Amino acid sequence: MKKKIALIYGITGQDGAYLAKFLLKKNYIVHGIVRRSSSFNTQRIDDIYEYKLKKNKKLYLHYGDLVDASNLFNIINSVMPDEIYNLGAQSHVKVSFETPEYTANVDALGALRILEIVRSIKKKIKFYQASTSELFGNSKPPQNEETKLEPASPYAAAKLYAHWITKIYRDAYNIFACTGILFNHEGPFRGDTFVTKKIIKGAIDLYKGGNKPLILGNLYAKRDWGDAEEYVEGMWKIMQHKYPDDFVLATNSSYTVKDFVNKTFAKLGISIKWKGKDQNEIGFDSKSKKILVKISKEYYRPIEVNYLKGNFYKAKKILNWKPKITLDKLINKMINFEMSK
Repeated sequence: MKKKIALIYGITGQDGAYLAKFLLKKNYIVHGIVRRSSSFNTQRIDDIYEYKLKKNKKLYLHYGDLVDASNLFNIINSVMPDEIYNLGAQSHVKVSFETPEYTANVDALGALRILEIVRSIKKKIKFYQASTSELFGNSKPPQNEETKLEPASPYAAAKLYAHWITKIYRDAYNIFACTGILFNHEGPFRGDTFVTKKIIKGAIDLYKGGNKPLILGNLYAKRDWGDAEEYVEGMWKIMQHKYPDDFVLATNSSYTVKDFVNKTFAKLGISIKWKGKDQNEIGFDSKSKKILVKISKEYYRPIEVNYLKGNFYKAKKILNWKPKITLDKLINKMINFEMSK
């Protein structure tokens, strides 16, 4: 039986790395796109790929960029994949306010460029677009596939374009084009600038005797946090469904950033207490009185998204997908990874 070929945009990111490993176990041939830089940024997949040595003969990397249409065409035309997963993005919400044009070019038009190539190539290629719970903005939770989309950042607006253009190309050109509206999903591979990884690393540093407090923004933003490895399996299940569709992947649970902080310190044996309010609120060690957390206006968004909580009923009913990793288990997983370094 001929092996399936997958092409992953964003293979060096958290989701891309987990997806590559998942697909290799499914006996796929996997091609991934990496942006050219002065350093070869493959640390998340170094266990399955080594530059020049190519320890895995089923994994191939190509230089490319979602803003370069001719490059995208050349790679897709050469690889001729069965499935394309578009996970590439400028994915930091706060940064998108500082680089709105670049974010739109990559996150919105990048998806359009791939879809245009898929439309023009005779081979039937399946396309997966990584959508995001940020599409919902401050719509009333719990959010599902029918909830009103109200993006509240340049990142979310760019992703909204990509989400809708995927649906439009699906209907207009009969392309197998689907989307996964994924709520926050974390793991050891999460980037250091994202709040969950920042909390984990900062708390461990303080646990080991460091004196630099964690500097955070809105402690009361509520998020639906799941496990990234489980979510990439959900992406694959979306692509294996008999017809293209849109699915929410979530846990149907929501916690504040403050909850995440409390749980993390508790698992390290530190009881954190709080005093003050708003930007003057601080968290401190109940025993030593050492300050552990401070708040800074710098880390607030221009428009806050206050409460995200996803309803994954459709994915459970149609795809037989449901999350198994609780937030407590996820935090343990992230702490154990950092402590093992």
